Amino acid sequence: MDHKTNTTLLFSLLFSITYLITIATSKDLCNQNDKNTLLKIKKSLNNPYHLASWHPETDCCSWYCLECGDATVNHRVISLTIFAGQISGQIPPEVGDLPYLQNLMFHRITNITGQIPSTITKLKYLRSLRLSWLNLTGPVPDFLSQLMNLEYLSLAFNQLSGSIPSSLALLPKLSYIDVSRNKLTGTIPESFGSFPAEVPHLIFSHNQLSGSIPKSLGNLDFNRIDFSRNKLTGDASMLFGANKTTFSIDLSRNMFQFDLSRVVLHESLGVLDLNHNGITGSIPVQWTEYSLQILNVSYNRLCGPIPTGGSLQRFDSYTYFHNKCLCGAPLDSSCK
Repeated sequence: MDHKTNTTLLFSLLFSITYLITIATSKDLCNQNDKNTLLKIKKSLNNPYHLASWHPETDCCSWYCLECGDATVNHRVISLTIFAGQISGQIPPEVGDLPYLQNLMFHRITNITGQIPSTITKLKYLRSLRLSWLNLTGPVPDFLSQLMNLEYLSLAFNQLSGSIPSSLALLPKLSYIDVSRNKLTGTIPESFGSFPAEVPHLIFSHNQLSGSIPKSLGNLDFNRIDFSRNKLTGDASMLFGANKTTFSIDLSRNMFQFDLSRVVLHESLGVLDLNHNGITGSIPVQWTEYSLQILNVSYNRLCGPIPTGGSLQRFDSYTYFHNKCLCGAPLDSSCK
């Protein structure tokens, strides 16, 4: 056997070994049922370029916008996050056929229309649901209360209408609710004063909610509340208290009426925005003891001097102006 033949045989052997190694190391980890479902989702979204990596001949665990779990869940798809792409259509009902999904996100895709599909209720392991900056219509569905492992819910920046379902308060692990920037009406559910475990952040701003805040909310210690830019009325003072460790409260641009003189804050409060309401009374002297980072009480019916000392003079006049008879620095009007 000559040298040329030996070289050819050696090359062939090396090629075969390399090919076998490639085959062995490129084993498709993706579950076939998950892959089939994902390809249906891609087709339902009109095969967008954004999902070009979703090719049937490749391992779906390597596809863009996806994450597979480890061997303990047999590498099933646990996260689907589609965002900021040139995609149109509706949220495919097939998303409910990814049974191990923990995180589902459609975000900043304004050509996604229609309603939230009920098939989502099949996702028993779902922990985070973010359907935001889309163009969804219809209600905030009551069936979301079936997602018993849900911790994070954001439906912000859509065209959702109707009321906020009271059944969301039944979710035992929910720690964040954001339904801001929609067209929601009705009242804040009374049931939101009795969450079973952790008290969630409540972000309801930029809607058309009306009525008064349920007194039951006064029993809870929230971290963040944003009810701004609605049509809420009545007393909101129950949200405050020396025993509340709330960091941020935004009640601005509503029609609340209560006496600010009686409001006691906790030292943990860093953000307080009450502008554009009908709040009366005066700013308590005790507020000089707090280290507020953001404060706005403008456009109310407050009277009396702005207490001196502490951080209250650190804010400019825009924090205090357009009140009935508030006076003292940093306002130009002096107290008589």
